[in-house]
Amino acid sequence: MTPEERRQFVRGHRTCVFGYDRKSDGPAMSIVYYLTDGDDILISTMAARAKAKAVIRSGKVSLCVLDEKWPPSYLQVYCDAVLETDVEAVVNVMMGIAGVMSGSTMPESARPMIEEGAKRENRVVLRLKPYATFHTPPRHVYSVADLKGLTHSTSATVPWDAR
Repeated sequence: MTPEERRQFVRGHRTCVFGYDRKSDGPAMSIVYYLTDGDDILISTMAARAKAKAVIRSGKVSLCVLDEKWPPSYLQVYCDAVLETDVEAVVNVMMGIAGVMSGSTMPESARPMIEEGAKRENRVVLRLKPYATFHTPPRHVYSVADLKGLTHSTSATVPWDAR
């Protein structure tokens, strides 16, 4: 994928698996909705949730951006992450994500209700800045005939802006 294809893949989808290191056990993963702001990826969460704590602890996360069509494809994105607490920014992201979830832009009349929820839940924004990606084109078998010549290859992590 070219840098523009990577950006378009991220902009053209709405869900990802958010991965981060836990203090103990193995990595943690959760499916989240997201928005983009230029190259940045924005996620809303509660300050008390493990995602926010992990960002404060290490500042490194990974995303697996999911294509919601069959056959599935994905783009893994490695990011530096920071936590933002500005209430207006939090509400703006929540308004946008509610629109993504519902399939239509939230009316301004919903802003007071969303702001009240943001304050009640102590919501924050996770701002993710991509620095590298990993992509393997999907290989699929629909019939026995597809097995002939089916190959797999290895892939490598490439910088976000790499050609």
